[in-house]
Amino acid sequence: MHKIKGSFRQCLFSSTLGFFIGLAAVALFGPTAQKFKQVMDLSPVQVGFLVSMPALSGSLLRIPFGAWTDGNGGRKPFILLLVLAFFGMAALFIVVSLLYPDSLTSAHYPLLLLTGVLCGCGIATFSVGIGQVSYWCKQGKQGTALGIYGGLANMAPGIFSLVLPYSLVGWGLPGTYLAWLIFLAMGIAAYVITGQNACYFQLRDRKVPHNEALETSRRFGQDIFPSGNTFRGLVAASRIWKTWVLVAIYFATFGGFIALTAWLPTYWMSFFGHSLARAGALTALYSILTSVFRVAGGSMSDRIGGEKTLMFSLAVFLAGSALMTLSHDSSFSVAGLVVMAFGMGIANAAVFKIVPQVAKQSVGGTAGWVGGIGAFGGFALPPLMALAVRLWGLDGYATGFTIFVAISLVSLLLGYLLMRVQRVPGPATAGTLNPGAGYAKAKVGPADLQRH
Repeated sequence: MHKIKGSFRQCLFSSTLGFFIGLAAVALFGPTAQKFKQVMDLSPVQVGFLVSMPALSGSLLRIPFGAWTDGNGGRKPFILLLVLAFFGMAALFIVVSLLYPDSLTSAHYPLLLLTGVLCGCGIATFSVGIGQVSYWCKQGKQGTALGIYGGLANMAPGIFSLVLPYSLVGWGLPGTYLAWLIFLAMGIAAYVITGQNACYFQLRDRKVPHNEALETSRRFGQDIFPSGNTFRGLVAASRIWKTWVLVAIYFATFGGFIALTAWLPTYWMSFFGHSLARAGALTALYSILTSVFRVAGGSMSDRIGGEKTLMFSLAVFLAGSALMTLSHDSSFSVAGLVVMAFGMGIANAAVFKIVPQVAKQSVGGTAGWVGGIGAFGGFALPPLMALAVRLWGLDGYATGFTIFVAISLVSLLLGYLLMRVQRVPGPATAGTLNPGAGYAKAKVGPADLQRH
């Protein structure tokens, strides 16, 4: 009997912790952007690019690193990404300690962008964790498991938005970045100790024969298996048209979530004149609610199906976006953002309930495409909202939310397309959303793995 390190529960804990730590590496960018704006005399568009730069690297790196998970289980890429984020935070701490505030000028703007790129590596851990958890978890429980993973980890920006104003008062900007750096180092150490790959990857690394590794892994509860090749996993996922539908929807829901987490501190302070502490608290409210609703959305997806959950949540998302475009009142905006949080959080969970059904042999690759290009919305949307402010002045803070109206409406139409295809009877294939077609029921031999 082969001994397996770890368990599904331990994997869920370590992956959630790792992604939480990864998001913590970028939690400072949005709330502290105003301080950089003041001392460096940055334009609204420059601020928009600064706060969204971590989302750029964090989204694009999800693609190769998520696919890499199909090849080795996820532990190595997870650690590498967290270490890169640590170096980014360390560089940012050094810059702030040596230059802020008197010596920090617009000439240092590219350097800040570079540190943002490195810190964004922590965001890229998302697709790695999706693959890691999916390979450990039975398919019937993946909606709940992935909802817990994404929901609890996504609380990081909200929690740190609450803590940040007080740390800035007590420790100043350099001290706050040092505290974040220490916290990140402790989190990396915790993941290194607790993070383990799923059974099949552990056995394969020990050179256990393929068929024996499959049977042993199934006894430990693993019922989906990788193609065995990183590049082929990406290619296989890219050939399934539903992958690109999920990419577009996730661009709106999770990319929008990242964008708003970065943009809202500026929105609250510039549009309504709130203090940093109040702006941080309101941003935290949105972020934490979205994350809590994501946990609930995972459970809902397991009960009524990912497609139905997706349609319901996208309709709510559209309604909340419409409310925000009309709002010139702080209380009304809070209500609108709560509605948006409800729709976006549940939709994020529903998307990743569908992902393992779309491509059972390339979960990491599919998660990489969906999570990577989808999260690119976190980079693309803040500059567009800043452009609205530039074009329409103060009213642009409300007008900018028409972007969310547009992308939520497109997502709703794409979700309807998924529903229609799901209802069409016919044989299940790798490209159809058929939860009952478990990969564990397929006959897999060494030749199959070699073909991949």
